[in-house]
Amino acid sequence: MAAIEILDLEKSYLVGFWRKRPKLALRPLRLTIEEGEVFGFLGPNGAGKTTVFNLIPRLYSLDAGRVFLDGKELTGLPQHAITRAGIARTFQNIRLFRGLNVLENVMTAADPYSDYNLLDVCFFTPRKRRRERAVRELSRSYLRIVGLEGYEKERPESLPYGMQRKLELARALATNPKVLLLDEPAAGLNPSEVRLFIDLVRTIHGQFQFSIIIIEHRLEVVMELSSRIFVLNFGKLLATGSPAEIVCHKAVTEAYLGEEET
Repeated sequence: MAAIEILDLEKSYLVGFWRKRPKLALRPLRLTIEEGEVFGFLGPNGAGKTTVFNLIPRLYSLDAGRVFLDGKELTGLPQHAITRAGIARTFQNIRLFRGLNVLENVMTAADPYSDYNLLDVCFFTPRKRRRERAVRELSRSYLRIVGLEGYEKERPESLPYGMQRKLELARALATNPKVLLLDEPAAGLNPSEVRLFIDLVRTIHGQFQFSIIIIEHRLEVVMELSSRIFVLNFGKLLATGSPAEIVCHKAVTEAYLGEEET
């Protein structure tokens, strides 16, 4: 069964200083990602990978096309409704709440799913207290999963960069996603941290069995984690296939390394 279905997505931007003109960033794109699949995006800089990621949860508006999750259309829904439907994402540039500690950062993602109301908040009713305890324990469990147990009271900015990446991942898990979008999750990590992060993503996928879509410049991350890879170049499909097929694909090699001289 398809988890995500993308039909004919298009996006262009206005470029130029004096006379702005449209530049096509994404040509009509069709893509189906199966339930439980780990799917990788590859492509040179400017290929349109991040544009796709920003169109799915509607961080950017669509010029054309439709997006479906579990057969239900997401096109036109506000961002918070898309998150509630089951789309979670991390960002290439880490976006943590500096005014909150590590545990509170995760709780902010889980709390919107609580069933209390404004009256419960104002009078701190038993229902509000029960739900807050449940959210706190759930958030602690996600921190344990990513290896941040014991850091609950730390400020995010005091953590090493690799731990901040893990915290962002824990916060995404707290939204209870059906599809997790990982935007350059290994950016800024050293080789040993990359190895640990690959193992962590593999463990999380094995535990939760949701679909994962990865954008990553480090080929080893995409190649090791993905069952299928989609290669973009200049906003259009260049190749799709298994990691073994992609690594041997002539057009992919030319896009990354340039065409061989003969």
